[in-house]
Amino acid sequence: MPATCVIGLQWGDEAKGKIVDILTERHDVVVRYQGGANAGHTVVMGGQTYKLSLIPSGIFRPEVQCVVAAGVVINPASLLQEIETLTSRGVAVGKNLMVSTRAHVIFPWHFEEDRMLNDSTGGEAIGTTLRGIGPCYRDKVGRSHAIRLGDMYREGFATRVEQIVAAKRKILKGMGCTEDSIQLDAAKINEQYRDYAERLRPYVGDTTIYLLDAVESGKKLLFEGAQGALLDIDHGTFPFVTSSNSSGVGVSSGSGVPGRHVTKVLGIVKAYCTRVGGGPFPTEQDNPIGQHIREKGNEYGTVTRRPRRCGWFDVVAARYTSRLSGVDTLAVMLLDVLSELPELQICIGYTLDGKPIKDFPDHVDDLRRVAPVYESMPGWQEEITHIRRYGDLPQKARDYLDRLSALVGRPVEVVSVGPDRQQTMFKS
Repeated sequence: MPATCVIGLQWGDEAKGKIVDILTERHDVVVRYQGGANAGHTVVMGGQTYKLSLIPSGIFRPEVQCVVAAGVVINPASLLQEIETLTSRGVAVGKNLMVSTRAHVIFPWHFEEDRMLNDSTGGEAIGTTLRGIGPCYRDKVGRSHAIRLGDMYREGFATRVEQIVAAKRKILKGMGCTEDSIQLDAAKINEQYRDYAERLRPYVGDTTIYLLDAVESGKKLLFEGAQGALLDIDHGTFPFVTSSNSSGVGVSSGSGVPGRHVTKVLGIVKAYCTRVGGGPFPTEQDNPIGQHIREKGNEYGTVTRRPRRCGWFDVVAARYTSRLSGVDTLAVMLLDVLSELPELQICIGYTLDGKPIKDFPDHVDDLRRVAPVYESMPGWQEEITHIRRYGDLPQKARDYLDRLSALVGRPVEVVSVGPDRQQTMFKS
């Protein structure tokens, strides 16, 4: 049976959560496979707004199994808070949520390291949310100081915490922390995380085996990407990236499901571009147009509330990430945000040192030096948030979508004109 993957093709914040929520009714299992509580997915339904960070957006359909797979890093306190918030608002969270025993766990030392590393870099910030995500992934790769969720149920957990705390104290001192400023008490951490483990016990299981059994038994899987493909640790705008493979290439490593089972990839883009934190942004509009887009689109981080940098749609970047993630069709989100603008710009290419280039640069220094080549299109200047059929969109809005599709090289399948479920239309 087919498995579908939803991937953000820009620098994150493309409204993937909304599309996952809508597609969930066509699937049996929704899988979050990478990232941590630095991701923020928003779902609006019935006038109510729900913000998720770790739990898949499919949680609002109780008949669907939601899986937090091995590639995700878990802050137990955040996960428990998310569960409690959902249940307090009448959302069922029980056997329909499964969290991997293999997922790595964020501990207090990760927050300390995140803060110290962020303070020590100087210059342009890489955009960390200071939630311990990067240090946890670093320990995962380093192995020596890593703890997985399943480890918290083993007899040696307390000893493991003591050993790591001793090692982390030395590391933090080397980073400039004083003895008094290091808030790491092994006994307290052990007690606190034992409590977290017991509260999470009903949800914990071997998601790798579950997902393999599910796909082989014919269940329909929906993979929910976090962040965006341009933030991929290996293929994004390094070092201004996240700490995991946020493009389509991360699906198999994060979930444990072989790529041959993924039969469709839906690439999510905004009708414009945004970025959070530092790093080059060729089409950025640090001017009244950018501010207009920010206010009209409520471009402030779901998790951090940081204002997002805003700019015109970048075809070069979207074409690159579409190829990287194996995208079949596009979902264009927040089209309504552009409705008041009389003229729209699309970045159709770059020049580097005055010479045209056709591909997205592989080094951040080159990307910083490119100049965007723009194509202008007339805006439609009509309110479109009430429209529910693609054919009813203004002709100029459809012309804009057709042009994006032609330039990126992928057909547009879905268009969104507002945050609610109902403000979403399928082209065919």
